[in-house]
Amino acid sequence: MNIAWFGTGLLGAAFVRRQLELGHAVAVWNRSADKARALAADGARVCERAEDALAGAERVHLTLADDASVDAVLEPLADAITPATWIVDHTTTAPTPTAERTRRWQQRGRRYVHAPVFMGPPNAREGSGVILVCGDPAHHQALQPALAPMTGHVVYVGPGPERAAAFKLFGNLCFIGITGILGDVNRLAAALGVPTAEAMGLFQQFNPGQFLPARAAKVAAAQFEPPLFEVTMARKDLRLMIEEAQARGVDLPVARGVAAAHDEAIARGDGALDSSAIARLAPRD
Repeated sequence: MNIAWFGTGLLGAAFVRRQLELGHAVAVWNRSADKARALAADGARVCERAEDALAGAERVHLTLADDASVDAVLEPLADAITPATWIVDHTTTAPTPTAERTRRWQQRGRRYVHAPVFMGPPNAREGSGVILVCGDPAHHQALQPALAPMTGHVVYVGPGPERAAAFKLFGNLCFIGITGILGDVNRLAAALGVPTAEAMGLFQQFNPGQFLPARAAKVAAAQFEPPLFEVTMARKDLRLMIEEAQARGVDLPVARGVAAAHDEAIARGDGALDSSAIARLAPRD
């Protein structure tokens, strides 16, 4: 198959090398030309202009930075991309402009599919990880044979054109939040005189992430009784963390934010519920 690939940074380059190994002909273009030229040794056809990469392409894939970069690359190509060419966008973008972009290309008679990924460069290189797809179910079915070899798991999240963008943000929020929490652990450890390596070594033995699916199920079902760990007790532990750090002149910004969420839950009468109740939406007036 002939493929065009726009955006050959770390993730895009790994995807391209995978596609070449699968036997596809891949034409590459990148706004920083050197990143595209680096793929010539792997067998990619390097193009100086984006429109040159489209010649004969059955699919064009994008791994760019954001909504603005996607539109900056695609809009000038509106007449060059044929109705027979799939536009498969793996860029992490916001739901609202993604929905608008999908509809705009549909009105042009083109097939634009948003397919963001939970994959780093090593995943893209070996064909593991998760690709999210939304929109027309027929488009999902038609692309399944092409996307499946790129990943270990293709997940269809519904017909709404913005849904893959939304679910991608859900996942990234958890991932980024975990890193934020580790920052507070590191700050608290430093305040208490525990070296970083020793503090982080705890998570070789104790994996808090294993509890995430069960916690998420409680939130989904709104089942916060009987409590396993009450909101008030969790808030007490947060107080201990914050006070210990503050006594040594150290701030825990993530813990403070989580503590505020516990305070809101207690104020609305949820103090005796399971601590997962802090995740439920507050009732509206």
